[in-house]
Amino acid sequence: MPTRPSKMEYYMRIAGEVAGRSTCYRAKHGAIIVKDDQIISTGYLGAPRKTSDCWERGQCLREVMGIPHGQRYELCRSVHAEQNAIINAARAGVSLLGSVMYLYSSVIRDGQEQPQDAYPCFICKKMIINAGLERLVSRQADGHLKVYDISEWVNDWQEHDMLDDTEQYGLAINSE
Repeated sequence: MPTRPSKMEYYMRIAGEVAGRSTCYRAKHGAIIVKDDQIISTGYLGAPRKTSDCWERGQCLREVMGIPHGQRYELCRSVHAEQNAIINAARAGVSLLGSVMYLYSSVIRDGQEQPQDAYPCFICKKMIINAGLERLVSRQADGHLKVYDISEWVNDWQEHDMLDDTEQYGLAINSE
């Protein structure tokens, strides 16, 4: 008898499909935001609307400049999936207070997509906090889902510097 995915698995699969629209040479990221069991916004890693992306330009600016993952985001043509999901909700006039973000991530190595632990960069983490999201569900490289309570991020940053975070986007990728 076929099995039915849990709600979290269902939403994460959708975030994975959204990631497929990414226009980055280095990674594919997809985010969806759910409130009251309804998808209210989606976002993927891609250039701002009506601008040229890396695929159209035929190169990754950050690769050309030798910039490691997780650093110097101001020198990237793309807007992160989390940012796009938050921006798309704002464009539609939808409140994100109390919502849940599902984040899917993979990295591209030697032309092959490989799953990685999904985790927001510092900029996205700050946006998620300020947008009023309640939780973030992250797909891990091993396929498991990890749930983060956003209020714990806030409490941690009240006591410690954000650079003390034990989980940071790019750390695992750059150490390989």
